[in-house]
Amino acid sequence: MTSKIKVDNINKVSDDSNIINKCGTTITLGASGDSIALASGASQSGFGRTGTVDWQTGSIKTATFTAANGEGYFANTTGSAFNMNLPAGSAGAIVSVADYAETFDSNNLTVVPNGTDKIGSVNANAILSTKGQSVTFVFVDSTQGWVNTMDSTSNVRGVPPFIVATGGTITTVCTNFKVHTFTGPGTFTVTNAGAPGGSETVSYMVVAGGGGAGYYYGGAGGGGGFRESKAATDTYTASPLNATSGPTYNLPVSVQAYPITIGAGGVAMPSAGPPGRAPTGAPSTFSTITSTGGGGGSGGNGPGYDAGPGGSGGGAGGVSGGCGGTGNTPPVSPAQGTNGEPNSSGSRGGAGGGATAAGGPASGATNYGGAGATTSINGSPTTFGGGGGGSNPNQAGGPGGGGAGGGTAGTVNSGGGQGGCGAANGGGSGIVVIRYKFQ
Repeated sequence: MTSKIKVDNINKVSDDSNIINKCGTTITLGASGDSIALASGASQSGFGRTGTVDWQTGSIKTATFTAANGEGYFANTTGSAFNMNLPAGSAGAIVSVADYAETFDSNNLTVVPNGTDKIGSVNANAILSTKGQSVTFVFVDSTQGWVNTMDSTSNVRGVPPFIVATGGTITTVCTNFKVHTFTGPGTFTVTNAGAPGGSETVSYMVVAGGGGAGYYYGGAGGGGGFRESKAATDTYTASPLNATSGPTYNLPVSVQAYPITIGAGGVAMPSAGPPGRAPTGAPSTFSTITSTGGGGGSGGNGPGYDAGPGGSGGGAGGVSGGCGGTGNTPPVSPAQGTNGEPNSSGSRGGAGGGATAAGGPASGATNYGGAGATTSINGSPTTFGGGGGGSNPNQAGGPGGGGAGGGTAGTVNSGGGQGGCGAANGGGSGIVVIRYKFQ
């Protein structure tokens, strides 16, 4: 039996306000500030809809389902595509659906009409295939069937306050940091530039190719230029050459593609070549940062030739004389390298300069390659940009990939200079490492 409320009487609560009040043909339920609730198990009718749906937030759809009139659904097609079956159409019926995880473009949602019902005048399925799409269907009549009254092709979402990027070999270090390592040319593509409070700047290390060595008591190649800056949000142990001020510190990034150049090592001066010096290594670049290749060592088979300048300078030849190459050329701050060793006595080609130490005497010996710079930007202490050792085979290359005397090649992707007295091989290629906080 259906119960009814007799409204001839005015019902009051303890504060003397009316629960139901009839004035003419208008019936008022409750008073200002009250909330009207239906009892458990009761239902309402006759109030009509306002053109909206009740969104079913407690039941995210992940497989084919049948919609009900007056309801809206969030469809999660991350796992696979599926269908939403529409209810039997009746005038004024309304159904909505939204892309829960922005995956409609990869896994479509198919909207299926009931029986002979139509969608936009056609008895056929509709495919939702736009990322972030949400739609509302209202059933009008048998001619048009379900008509889409709202179609949003954008899904407004909060922007994470951290940088998001692709490119190179990507690793996670120190829990909260991404590292992109480039050992060859590539592109660092930023898809989200981050925000204050998260991350919006990057740490970087850019190392150029090491220099080649001179022949016949020839000088060693200098280490490739070494440039680094640790962002303010970062936590690793940086090298002594870490930039902590100026335009290259706390380097911001924007949503764009950044081409990455990796410098090749300079080749050795051939034995049959004319007197002179070996080629300089090639530069490496990222954004506004350029590291200069290591200077080539000068040959010892002719008149005096100065060794090549560069990120770090090359060593001078042992017979022909000449000056060691100048490091930090062109100059930047902090310096990207040091000078090569000048002409050495005893017909020994000079050592190449390294990122943090000039080529030459070390630990009581002579012609040792200059030391490179040690950084933990990639998650563990690693040294780059060492100078090549002097021409004698027992002259060690500098820590950081420098080749030993006797023409030993610089280590690949270290920026190490080639060891002196080379007729083959060459300096080590460079490397670029970019690091940022991602969570």
